[in-house]
Amino acid sequence: MAPTVEITIPSTTLSQTSPPHTVYHITLRLPLRSFTVPKRYSDFSTFHKTLISQTNAPPPAPLPSKTWFVKTVSNDRLREDRRQGLEQYLRAINESDDGRWRTSPAWRAFLNLPTAVASTGNGSTNTSTRLHAAITDPASTNAPITDPTLWLDYYRDMKNYLHDARLQLSRRDQETTPQKQHESSAQAKGCLVRAGTMITTLDEGLKNLGRGDHSSGSQATSTLGGGEIRRRKDLLINARKEKDGLEDLLHAMATKSRLDHAVASIQDKEALMSAGNAAGDGASGGRRTPARTGRVLGKETERTRELDNDGVLQLQRQMMESQDQNVDELMKIIIRQRELGTRINEELEVQNDLLKLADEETDMFVYILSLVGPC
Repeated sequence: MAPTVEITIPSTTLSQTSPPHTVYHITLRLPLRSFTVPKRYSDFSTFHKTLISQTNAPPPAPLPSKTWFVKTVSNDRLREDRRQGLEQYLRAINESDDGRWRTSPAWRAFLNLPTAVASTGNGSTNTSTRLHAAITDPASTNAPITDPTLWLDYYRDMKNYLHDARLQLSRRDQETTPQKQHESSAQAKGCLVRAGTMITTLDEGLKNLGRGDHSSGSQATSTLGGGEIRRRKDLLINARKEKDGLEDLLHAMATKSRLDHAVASIQDKEALMSAGNAAGDGASGGRRTPARTGRVLGKETERTRELDNDGVLQLQRQMMESQDQNVDELMKIIIRQRELGTRINEELEVQNDLLKLADEETDMFVYILSLVGPC
């Protein structure tokens, strides 16, 4: 079975250095996303030697040989042949039944893969799963985010957790049994905790992208400009507000549930006490039997055990007033969530307009290049 991780070298470019050299763009395509690693031929040569020294065996495909009299910089045909040869070289290692080359440190270092990415046996599917987990979830490997595209993917994952938390809260409001409500609350709480951790990771990654921090040992593919940094900071601010609002909503729901349960218990006690008094009047020929000082009807709590009937009634009134206050707070939270949704929608409209503007400028740039012609 073919591996779900696809390794290709779709394109090459010439560096802006002096003298120039050919850069081969290695693309790793996974089920949900892809990323690119740029390498030059000397990187391949060093990797090939290191791979043989670590595994004590040559890879399943040979490395394309170096040419001395013709340079790929000036020969398009040679550059294309070498691109195809390097692509076949990497694919042979990735698709081989023998996984010792893929599990070597040289392979992970060459493709900028975290240490957690490994393969066992023939390991094709396992490699794909762990590679995808390491790239879309940097926190699992304790590696900071230093890639702008990875930051956006991680941000989308965090938004998915917030979305799941909102769905669980809606489901909890529709459940009728305490057990189902507790399960939905627990799942929503887990999603919110995970989202909070991811927001912290995104914040740290944004700092790395802003200053081009390489101290962690991970090479950042590029740094971001000031405008993009501010835009992403605004995204994180809105995400924090959304998470805090959902946590407040969860807390309000839990408080309301406890109050409803307490009020229902008090009402049950009053009904049972009324029924007991009526039965006592009938059995005593119309004479009321004095109630015992210690109530045993229903389930007593620490707050009601020491109270008389008037005290229980007063406690009920206090709980109902507190419940009304919590309902008001819940209404404020819902209004705030609505305002937040409106702001997010406005932000998305602005981003769509910016994307359209960038697309128009790209078309204009391509048109100008077509008029100028090749240099």
